[in-house]
Amino acid sequence: MTDRPVSVDFHFDVMCPFAYQTSRWIREVRNLTGLQVNWRFFSLEEVNRQDGKKHPWEREWSYGWSMMRIGALLRRRSEADVDAWYERAARALHVEGHKPHEKAVARHLLGELGVDPALVDQAIADPTTSEEVMADHQRVVDAGGYGVPTLFFPDGQCLFGPVLIDPPAGEAALRLWDAVVAWTEFPHLYELQRPKTPADGRAITETLRPYLEARDWVSINRGEVVDFDELR
Repeated sequence: MTDRPVSVDFHFDVMCPFAYQTSRWIREVRNLTGLQVNWRFFSLEEVNRQDGKKHPWEREWSYGWSMMRIGALLRRRSEADVDAWYERAARALHVEGHKPHEKAVARHLLGELGVDPALVDQAIADPTTSEEVMADHQRVVDAGGYGVPTLFFPDGQCLFGPVLIDPPAGEAALRLWDAVVAWTEFPHLYELQRPKTPADGRAITETLRPYLEARDWVSINRGEVVDFDELR
């Protein structure tokens, strides 16, 4: 078994429901092992952008991109600050069904964390926050990545996933961590995937229900099964 790494870079987009579930698991691993989690960014808006549409940085406010710009400014203060922001904003969207991608809600959530809500405007006014998000995003693209969660290990290896909807806790969380780390022993092991049954699709949709009902760019009806590839 490969030794457990002491740190991992976790690339996320606040808007991704699967990255949120995986972040819950990696925090559990951190709490149990002392693993250092470095929070890094990746833009689903940019990687999924259609030709002819504006890049997210060309808009005054873009949902995931702008929330990550807030995170970039907080990260300059400490990893703990961006960690708290990601956890609170993602929980607001993916569990509580709120809209942290709206400025007013983003300000409110910062206030909950004891941070001056004016930081929202400071982050958007500072062009270097966008540059930081882009640098993190490009790192994943350059490694052949396409979505989140994406993990970078200290030796430079990059893995997409694990993708789950029921993050394990305790010893189960550690067993999954060891399984993920074991992949790094096999640099030419590219993919292992569980086919999804209709029951799996329904379970995924129900887990993602708060997010699906809160997002502004699509409507969803009860019973509709979510397209996994659209969200990763």
